[in-house]
Amino acid sequence: MNGSLSPAPKPGPLAGVTVVEMAGLGPVPLAGLMLSEMGADVLRIERQSSDRPFLRLPDDCNLDRHGRSILKLDLKHPQGVELVLRLAGKADVLVEGFRPGVMERLGLGPDTVLSRNPALVYGRMTGFGQDGPLAGRAGHDITYLALSGILHAIGPGEGKPVPPLNLVGDYAGGTMMLVAGVLAALFQRTRTGKGQVIDAAMVEGASMLASPIHSFMAAGLWSDKRGQNLLDSGTPFYDTYETADSRHMAVGCLEPQFFAEFARLLPLDARFMGAQYDKSQWPQMREAIAAKFRQKTREQWAEIFAGTDACVSPVLSFTEARQHPHTIARQGFVKVGEFERPAPSPRFSASPTAVAAPPDGIALDPSAILARFGISESDAEALVKSGIVGQ
Repeated sequence: MNGSLSPAPKPGPLAGVTVVEMAGLGPVPLAGLMLSEMGADVLRIERQSSDRPFLRLPDDCNLDRHGRSILKLDLKHPQGVELVLRLAGKADVLVEGFRPGVMERLGLGPDTVLSRNPALVYGRMTGFGQDGPLAGRAGHDITYLALSGILHAIGPGEGKPVPPLNLVGDYAGGTMMLVAGVLAALFQRTRTGKGQVIDAAMVEGASMLASPIHSFMAAGLWSDKRGQNLLDSGTPFYDTYETADSRHMAVGCLEPQFFAEFARLLPLDARFMGAQYDKSQWPQMREAIAAKFRQKTREQWAEIFAGTDACVSPVLSFTEARQHPHTIARQGFVKVGEFERPAPSPRFSASPTAVAAPPDGIALDPSAILARFGISESDAEALVKSGIVGQ
């Protein structure tokens, strides 16, 4: 690899890989966190001051900064831009999430940076991609889902579309596609010695996730109407039901053997037992299931279905999910300071990952950070004194 931010690589499959992350919102910071926890040394380049009016988080809770070294730069000054070029010249990966053209206007576009370091993997994350009629348009997760057709498909059939938080566009279609692209480009570089540019568009990444649904539609097995299909609450055996204590249970027994177990434990009327996929029975079946679930509390139902293959689970809140016995047994959450968060995923047998912590000490010391990129202490001090590098 081209360089590393620390003399001794961190644990993880990406040990020895150096990443420069241009600070931004949402999917790029989560990608930086994941790469860091897989062992990469990540340097986050931040602006000298932030004017973001929302989501101001303390460092303990700010995953945008965990696991990184932090360098505050004045990118309006030519020396600040030159410094980023020097840093990227010794890095393996650069990731950025600005609108198309912003990095070019800063003098940090891929042509310029790759001319300094042809082996660099240059990852670009945008909503709509680097070109096309919507390329320069602002948007958020809900925007990309709306234009991909996914938002239309989520929600009750007789109600309005419901955004699935910002998980599908930002993080699944954005972060995960960017990370996959970075890893694939790093692998190809082992063969060619050359880097490349990754154009990750959230609207396209989200659409890619919906590829199986498009195949179902092509085969005539999926309606383009919300709430009418196998996986969108259109069936009575793939839906949620309210319990006696106004909580909910999730039912997902698609296969006949799982439905049979569900029907036995509920119990469901015998006339429905062999009619799982008889659509004419679904309205009455749904009413019967709903009436049964209203007879007991969520915890009573959870106990009834525990340890079975009926594919029925209590709908837990985020807080409750952290305390689920399976989560505890797998150590699915970790505590970082006063903040409890999901543990790194996925898990590796030969190169275990490490939980990223808030930056402190050497991770915030400009001179120490720049020294790892071959920049002398005197040059670093001059950059700090001139205001190019912030304290």
